[in-house]
Amino acid sequence: MRTRILCNILILLGLFLSLPSHAATVQGVRLWAGPDQHRLVFDLSGPAEHKLFVLHNPERVVVDIKDARLASRLPTLGGDRGLIRGLRSARHKGQLRVVLDMRQRVQPKSFLLKPTQKYGHRLVIDLEAARSKPAVVRRSAPVTTGQARDVVIAIDAGHGGDDPGASGRRGTREKDVVLAIARRLQRLIRDEPGMRPVMIRTGDYYVSLRKRMQRAREQRADLFVSIHADAFRDGRARGASVWVLSQKGATSEAGRWLAASENNADLIGGVSLDDKDDLLASVLLDLSQNATIAASLDVGALVLKELRKVGRVHKPRVEQAGFVVLKSPDIPSILVETGFISNRQEERNLRNGAYQQKVARAVLRGVRGYFTRNPPPGTLLAQRAGQQHVIRRGETLSGIAQRYRVSQQRLRLANNLSDDRVRVGQRLSIPVM
Repeated sequence: MRTRILCNILILLGLFLSLPSHAATVQGVRLWAGPDQHRLVFDLSGPAEHKLFVLHNPERVVVDIKDARLASRLPTLGGDRGLIRGLRSARHKGQLRVVLDMRQRVQPKSFLLKPTQKYGHRLVIDLEAARSKPAVVRRSAPVTTGQARDVVIAIDAGHGGDDPGASGRRGTREKDVVLAIARRLQRLIRDEPGMRPVMIRTGDYYVSLRKRMQRAREQRADLFVSIHADAFRDGRARGASVWVLSQKGATSEAGRWLAASENNADLIGGVSLDDKDDLLASVLLDLSQNATIAASLDVGALVLKELRKVGRVHKPRVEQAGFVVLKSPDIPSILVETGFISNRQEERNLRNGAYQQKVARAVLRGVRGYFTRNPPPGTLLAQRAGQQHVIRRGETLSGIAQRYRVSQQRLRLANNLSDDRVRVGQRLSIPVM
């Protein structure tokens, strides 16, 4: 009798173990739509195995989630939602199959995320519009037309979409405040003679870190500025900071660039690597990266100096780390932590429009100061940097400043003048702005 009971228990245990142990429920689906990149997030009750593949004519992306079921119907995508035409689901060989009907061919990739304080298990599907030919990003100088160009500033608002970044105690999300500051900086730079802003992220959607670098390169940016807000478990931590790429981060990136199959089409600092042996290519890339880091440190120091006028800074000097978005080998790049969103006072500051404007103005002043001293060749700023004015009878420093739309203080600084007195025949260098 005891043996029979034991056998029954073992049989029941075997049946129990044969049931799906990791069956997950799809509790919801969220879509974050960018201009040419979408992110679809499946909120899951637990971890799940999945398979992703594409079908053509018509274009579809198919996701099979093992032993999963839907808690509710998939959302209806009404109107023009960019890449995705619609979603549908069905059971297929014991799996949940979700089909994404696409408006065009895409390049999908997927990955699983573990639970965080805000979200549970997630399956993430990133969709990027496919190109007919591989993208070739060239950083050589543009073909000259005899006309001077604007200095291009790439403005990167960190995080976005399903990645909210850090959060303050009042629920302030990093992705929101940094986008607000980035938009203010965009407007300020747009009003600067000789400068043109390029926004990497224009709305609430996610852009991958390397895609941010790529967009800056496609726009031939002269400077990359990434805007963030810091956080720390100790709410007393406060102050803005500026970061640039570390030498260690540059070394690891060099290997990636040199190993990339598409590297033959890329230009590093205006020098093609496709006809160089590995050693020479490595040396050229190293020289380009060292010069870029040096330039990044220079502009970072000027921005940090200006941020000091707005409020407290976290560290007295520019810091260095291996942030991915700073790894362009030939674009000076800085990451500005505008404050600690985990600090009550700084969270209030970051939510305040007037304070956001002060931060944006500080970044602009630092950027302007750098390009005043280092205008790229062929730019309007370089053209104006070479301007000189010869004092004629009856002219005053204030009148010259008004004529060239610069302040008297900047005229004095540019010409090492201790006061406003000038003499006939004296040559004055006109600062860029």
